[in-house]
Amino acid sequence: MKTKDSKAAQMRAEYDFTGAVRGKYRDRILKEGSNVVVLDPDVAEVFKDSTSVNDALRVVIKAGKSIRRPARPEERRATKSTTSPRRRTA
Repeated sequence: MKTKDSKAAQMRAEYDFTGAVRGKYRDRILKEGSNVVVLDPDVAEVFKDSTSVNDALRVVIKAGKSIRRPARPEERRATKSTTSPRRRTA
């Protein structure tokens, strides 16, 4: 079993955590939750940070809301006129 000392001995010398804060975002993640999404490499090249991804997704959401979608089949049936004759197929 490895101890903390043996793990510390394996750490590279160029790592410097003197200014690090342990658990800096812990409370925020626990409060707000987290939704991690892994981007494909070609997408990650375009979106360098979460802000750019969020902005692009908001544009897509807004565009989707502004487009009038055709009614679902069950909604179309409910709005059709009942006076129009129906054709029967043999």
